[in-house]
Parts: sequence; structure tokens; C-alpha cells
Amino acid sequence: NQKREWEGKLQPACPFCRHPSPKTQEEAKIKFMKRVEKNDPVAMTHFGRKRCREGNYDTAFEYFAKAAELGDVEAYYNLSHLYREGEGVEKDEKKEVYHLEEAAIAGHPTAR
Repeated sequence: NQKREWEGKLQPACPFCRHPSPKTQEEAKIKFMKRVEKNDPVAMTHFGRKRCREGNYDTAFEYFAKAAELGDVEAYYNLSHLYREGEGVEKDEKKEVYHLEEAAIAGHPTAR
């Protein structure tokens, strides 16, 4: 399908849902939030990082925890950072190491 998209025979589509790519930022936000609502761990981790950049660590923690529960490697790594810095949670070296090890075992390059 990707070859046909490049040749112009198919309209570019989302690799996850195969719907046409969004044409505006507003459409993109709506599609992204649908992925979060459907518990897409990659989208949840991305959403958690956005919340971290805004300083909303409590919400970021919730999204990272859910994404990690669903097996997202990046979420485990981000949780280890929150526990190390005490952002949104109390500092906890044991939990930091646990999440860092989970990320490393799953192949996260920085965690290794």
C-alpha cells in the first residue's frame, strides 16, 4: 500500500487505522485523542510527555503508568525518571530501578 501511496494511486493513510491522514492540526488532535481514549500505549506515552513539558507531573504519571501496564518501553523509562526526580510522585529509588530495569529488559537503548 505504501508503494501505491507514493505513486499517487492511494491517498496517504494512518498506519494504525488506515483512515486518510488529517488535513488540519485540529483533525490531528482529535485523532490523537481517540488513540489515547482507546488505550494506545504509544499515544498515552506521548500524551504523558506533553503533560511533563507543561509541568503537570501528576497527570503524566497516570498516563505513563497505564502505558507501562500495557507494555510500552518508553513509558517504563519515563516512570523511572519521575521516581528519580520525585516529580508527580515521591522519590523512590527502588521503583526507579524497577522501571529502569523493565525498560532495559524490553530493549530501551538509554535504559541499557
